[in-house]
Amino acid sequence: MRDDHVIRPATVRDVGKATATLGRAFADYPFTRYTVDGRDHEERVRALQGLFLTEIGMRCGTVWVSDDVDGVAVWTTPSSTGLDAAFGSVAGRVAELRGDRALAAELADRATEGLRPSEPVWFLATVGVDPASQGRGLGRAVLGPGLREAERQGFAACLETSSETNVGFYESLGFVVTGVVALPDDGPKVWAMRRVQPGRGASLDSGHARLPGSRSRGLRTEE
Repeated sequence: MRDDHVIRPATVRDVGKATATLGRAFADYPFTRYTVDGRDHEERVRALQGLFLTEIGMRCGTVWVSDDVDGVAVWTTPSSTGLDAAFGSVAGRVAELRGDRALAAELADRATEGLRPSEPVWFLATVGVDPASQGRGLGRAVLGPGLREAERQGFAACLETSSETNVGFYESLGFVVTGVVALPDDGPKVWAMRRVQPGRGASLDSGHARLPGSRSRGLRTEE
């Protein structure tokens, strides 16, 4: 089932609901399970997503939401500035929220370093659809503005995901896999993808992204 969706730039009034949407979308995501403490896991994930949304996405990047804010997409772009300072400002709080998985997050960061694009790109930092609104094409819709803008400006669009199901979805939008890494200690796989042509496809039924990590990851939130 597909509905017509109104997608618009996010405003500060959307932050509360957008944070809740992303928190629910990532509550059981492979990468967040690997890198965020299992104690009070959902609360920690929600807080991390809110921190990233406000301090990185809204200040340095571009954020689109559905009109009901059940879908959220956060990008950093070739024109984004202040990312290093922004990540530095939240690093301490991020480490606290990661709890006993902070070392795992650091290892994941090192393991995926080679997947990152070296040139300016539009990077999909995080995208999530509220579980109650999945299956309606909302993920595809909320990604549309960023994909069109990257194409208009002549830049590649890149992302990482730790969900194999999402790989097929992104392929339907014109992305191809450019690398894959298995995280240490029986962790999940992480796929790097790049969009090379417009795609056609279905809806996104789960989130993708890392939570704010370190300045060296640029905009990556595990992402």
